[in-house]
Amino acid sequence: MPTITTVVIGAGHAGLAMSKCLTDRSIDHVVLERGMVANSWRTERWASLRLLTPNWQSRLPGYGYEGDDPDGYRTMPETISFIDRYASAISAPVHVLTVVTSVRKTDTGYFVTTDQGDWKCRSVVLATGECNIPRIPEVADALPSTIATMTPMEYRNPDQLEEGGVLMVGASATGIQLAEEIHNSGRPVTLAVGEHIRAPRVYRGRDIEWWMDAAGVLNERYDEVDDIVRARKVPSLQLTGSTKRETLDLNALTSMGVKLIGRFSGIQNGKGQFSGSLRNQCTLSDLKMNRLLGTIDEWATENTLDGEVESPHRLPPTEVEALPPLSLDFTDGGINTIVWATGFRPDYSWLEVPVFDRKGRVCHDGGIVQSPGLYLMGIQFLRRRKSVLLDGAGDDARDLSDHMVSYLAG
Repeated sequence: MPTITTVVIGAGHAGLAMSKCLTDRSIDHVVLERGMVANSWRTERWASLRLLTPNWQSRLPGYGYEGDDPDGYRTMPETISFIDRYASAISAPVHVLTVVTSVRKTDTGYFVTTDQGDWKCRSVVLATGECNIPRIPEVADALPSTIATMTPMEYRNPDQLEEGGVLMVGASATGIQLAEEIHNSGRPVTLAVGEHIRAPRVYRGRDIEWWMDAAGVLNERYDEVDDIVRARKVPSLQLTGSTKRETLDLNALTSMGVKLIGRFSGIQNGKGQFSGSLRNQCTLSDLKMNRLLGTIDEWATENTLDGEVESPHRLPPTEVEALPPLSLDFTDGGINTIVWATGFRPDYSWLEVPVFDRKGRVCHDGGIVQSPGLYLMGIQFLRRRKSVLLDGAGDDARDLSDHMVSYLAG
């Protein structure tokens, strides 16, 4: 049975970033991957998806973008190729097609069981991400059998969908992108809107991600916010990686013909029930967006950039009809498909270490799990606001690998 210092589980960008940092610190390790490198990118994304971050922002330890389109947004094949090249460039010790079936604590570390053999190690890094299992509301169980349902993990293109109306549930980045694509396929789309964060793709002539990076917004640390639990639940910005760098928000969707409705709250007698808080949710989203833009404006002034960039501006308020509908009849043929763009949760069903809270989340302090020698990578706001991005994995991996050096030495 092989014995090694560290086992990294997951060969996506987060696991590979950790692998590079462990190699730099002379910590012997393996990276175990259930599929191929970048498996989730290969198998669980829709065909037209592009990264929401510009190419220049794909910065991993010892590696970055070297093409001629730094302000573009990678397609999925380009993203997979980028991560593949990174794995090769850093000579990551990846074992592909290796499914981890259990991780257990031992007196000296951990015992990792896989379908290709077992490993003994002193430390383990959980880098399987947090988008493993779609979150589908319980109300789905009461849907009429005539309604087809799907999650973004299963969706590839509109041809998979039934003809007729589509209800998209969820209005963060995924929901608005799929709503646009499905609407453009000729299917009527209704978008159920809950909590969301509006943002312009380009602000004052520069990508919003450039501003958040330069102004330090993305580098805000987990121990600097008032409520980190709440911060880790914040939805993704309403952004799309379009070739035209367009802003895709609720106003843009409404102008196309997409219908807005409030949060999906229940089903009774074959009718969907929806919250009446749509206007309030949109007002709150506009306030959050303008607060972010105000922070950017202050930073630009403090750093004497006002003369180099466009003048400050604000998008018009989100338009909501005076009396949005509070119900939809699922029995009259108007809606034939529901797409649940309602988020994901991680799958740690194989983790047999008592490190979970009452909601099944791994208890950790900035990625340092309460079980000594166990670490977490690749989740929302792990150590910084940018943690879940490709660009955020490197800083987190450097911090956690430094901690691991101390742990192993102690």
